[in-house]
Amino acid sequence: MIPQERLQQLITRHEELEHMMSGGNMSSEDIVTTAKEYAELTPIVKAAKDYMAMVREMAELSEMIADKDGDGEMRELAEMELLDLKKKLPDMERAVEIMLLPKDVDDDKNALLEIRAGTGGDEAALFAGNLFRMYQRFAQLQGWKFEVVSASASDVGGFKEVIISVAGKGVFAMLKYESGGHRVQRVPDTETGGRIHTSAATVAVMPEVEEVDIKLDDKDIRIDIFRASGPGGQSVNTTDSAVRLTHLPTGITVQQQDEKSQLKNRQKAMKVLMARVYDAERAIRDAERAATRKEQVGSGDRSGRIRTYNFPQGRVTDHRINLTLYKLDQIMAGDGLEEVITALITEDQAALLAEMNG
Repeated sequence: MIPQERLQQLITRHEELEHMMSGGNMSSEDIVTTAKEYAELTPIVKAAKDYMAMVREMAELSEMIADKDGDGEMRELAEMELLDLKKKLPDMERAVEIMLLPKDVDDDKNALLEIRAGTGGDEAALFAGNLFRMYQRFAQLQGWKFEVVSASASDVGGFKEVIISVAGKGVFAMLKYESGGHRVQRVPDTETGGRIHTSAATVAVMPEVEEVDIKLDDKDIRIDIFRASGPGGQSVNTTDSAVRLTHLPTGITVQQQDEKSQLKNRQKAMKVLMARVYDAERAIRDAERAATRKEQVGSGDRSGRIRTYNFPQGRVTDHRINLTLYKLDQIMAGDGLEEVITALITEDQAALLAEMNG
């Protein structure tokens, strides 16, 4: 049973916020902050009120059943109603508990999605291209904006590395589970003997941050300007427009040369650098939190293999939750990816609930 005091505190806070907003004597900054908190609490408070009403109704029905002097027919109806409510209560209780789970502060943020070809040469680059198209289609289905920040294409197709900005509602909350090593098993088009090759790509999903989220001192950033070059070392631009930023305290480096303008390259590089430094700090916090948990489902740990895509068997396996789906085509097309992510979210919520209740 969820403690009623905890739910009442939320309801009281929601009422306070409503009163504050109707007062009309707040600064524009306070209005935005208050409205955001109010909007976040509204669905939780509605669910809490529904849950509390159900608990009260069950108590009233129990009293009616216990009253042996009451109408026998009414007691019988009360027993039936109580039985029905007892069946519904666990689902409602779980829904409220999930709403009460500590919220990831970055869940509402947009994301930077990095895909890098790993072991496997040309086949790994082609697989990185497959993952790129999978996420592109998934983003379209979610109504998100999907924009390439920088790309290093492979000679045979696909990517050596590609960075994408993904913007929309709940982007990081869903995509964060994609961070890690992705492995593919398939027969390459160039393989005449029909042998299955294994190659890999690494996916990194980082919250896209603003300067209010992280402050980088100018003295901590080294800026190198150089001439952009294409495949084989040929000059792409005749001006020194490529930019390399190095964050000296962490050693994190970002290079950007896709734009002809040095200013634009610098802005893009700074966007990625801020995200990477913030992500490194987030990884430390997550590792400390995960040390107390058995699972690291949503930790964004990129050191291990998280998923295998087996083409001959049409199978996708997520190793973190031992989920295997024979829907490889749908998943690679983006349509089936939501089923995998939903399973990961559910598992992560279950682990958090167990931690809270344990």
